[in-house]
Amino acid sequence: MLFIRGRAGGTELTGTLYERGEQAPSFRGAPDEDAAYVWICDAFYEVDSGGTIQVIDDQEINVAFESPMPRGFDTKDQALAAATEHIETQFARIGVDPKTVEVEVESAEPEAEATADSK
Repeated sequence: MLFIRGRAGGTELTGTLYERGEQAPSFRGAPDEDAAYVWICDAFYEVDSGGTIQVIDDQEINVAFESPMPRGFDTKDQALAAATEHIETQFARIGVDPKTVEVEVESAEPEAEATADSK
């Protein structure tokens, strides 16, 4: 499992990429369980009122969240590209230039990797 995190405007958004062989969450709308890679992340947009107040670049904006839309992919490269695009799009939807979004990929289990690497 990988966390794909985008940071910009003083806030961040993190989604989860379930890799081949991992059990992705099962719920209505989830992709075919045969998908090799499954990406799940919140989606949101700016609203005039209501929603949740979020501070972006020192300004308060109201943000409404949509249900996460899991997506399945055949390859890791496809999944990572889609995850990056999704994160950049969410920031653009609240007025942040997608070119300013810093995206990073992090293993959900860094200790397990360190142990495996030392063997």
